[in-house]
Amino acid sequence: MVVTSELVFNEHGLIPAVVQQFDSGEVLMMAWMNAESLNLTIQTGETWFWSRSRNELWHKGETSSNTQRVVSIKVDCDADCLLVLVDSPGPACHTGQRSCFYSEVSNG
Repeated sequence: MVVTSELVFNEHGLIPAVVQQFDSGEVLMMAWMNAESLNLTIQTGETWFWSRSRNELWHKGETSSNTQRVVSIKVDCDADCLLVLVDSPGPACHTGQRSCFYSEVSNG
C-alpha cells in the first residue's frame, strides 16, 4: 500500500491519472491530478482532476452528469502515475464518445 505522501508529483505538482472501466478494462481517458483533486477523489468516491488549460479543479460529470464512481486507485512501481479504476456508465469524453481514445494514428 502506498500512501499519498509517497506519490511523485511533477514540477507542476501534477501526476498523470489513466482512467479505466473497472470491469471491461477499457481505457476511458487520461487526465492530471494534483494533491487536492486526488484527495477529493478519495473522499468523495468520484473522480476529480486538475485542468491545466483552465487552471482549476474539475469534477468529472459536473456539467455532463457523466460521473465516474471510483472502484480503486492503483499506482505504478515508480509512484509517478495513477491508474483509476471506475464505473463510468456514460461517455467519458467531452465529445460524447465512450472513451477519449477513439482516433487512430496513421503514418500519412
